[in-house]
Amino acid sequence: MLAAISFFAWMDAVMKLLAAHYPAVQVAALRGIAGLPLVCLYLWWRGDAGRVLQVRWPLHLLRGVLGVAMLSLFAYGLQTLPMAVAYTLFFIGPILIALLSVPVLKERVRRSHWLALAAGMLGVLVALRPDQDALLSWGALAVLAAACCYAVSAITGRVLTRTDSNGSLVFWMTLLIAVGAGGLAARGWVPLRAEHAWTIVALAVTGFIGQMCITEAFRHGQAAVVAPFEYAALAWAVGLDWLLWRTLPDAATLVGAAIIVASGLYLVQQERRARQLG
Repeated sequence: MLAAISFFAWMDAVMKLLAAHYPAVQVAALRGIAGLPLVCLYLWWRGDAGRVLQVRWPLHLLRGVLGVAMLSLFAYGLQTLPMAVAYTLFFIGPILIALLSVPVLKERVRRSHWLALAAGMLGVLVALRPDQDALLSWGALAVLAAACCYAVSAITGRVLTRTDSNGSLVFWMTLLIAVGAGGLAARGWVPLRAEHAWTIVALAVTGFIGQMCITEAFRHGQAAVVAPFEYAALAWAVGLDWLLWRTLPDAATLVGAAIIVASGLYLVQQERRARQLG
């Protein structure tokens, strides 16, 4: 899960760079179109190409629609919000995943899970403190909607991993994003610039590896336990903000980061103890 978060953080930074030059839905389309060849090569290398049709179509279609909406909305939010503020708002996702895991996945969420999730959210608010203007902006609302789409998509992916292959999940998500977002972006498509070629390649590579990692994480881990590790993206957001936009964290950010890390370590420790007793 930590590997997935690191690659997705880089992908989000690349999306923010591209969103300054292209419409949000076109950025989402580029994510799918550029990543599809990598997914096909992966399936050919694994010998899983024949299994991509043996899937539960309704859930894959739902996940594809959610993927298009999530990427488009998040890219729109990145056009107007700093990466750190966007991540602050997006961190509602792990809470929603934990909430949905109870009725949908029939997972038992212990009190320690809820405490860790609440502490993680508190740390996010302490660290990044989105102001009222940011919370009321269209960009902020888009990021919140993207977080909701992500949570439902993650739970849907968890259900699909019980019957469908890892490769099929990544293939259909990527293909449906390419087709869906590409169709929506076609009318207002902005010609690509040559200087953005390597940026688009980076978008494809980081998105592909991140998707593979997060699919494996939710395949092998309980959703409510895996989800809190997404708070590690805070460190990446701060680092990338400094690297690309020369924004340094203040004392409150460091305090919030400490709270988030502590909540994650507490959750791991409680889960290890529960397994030993069980």
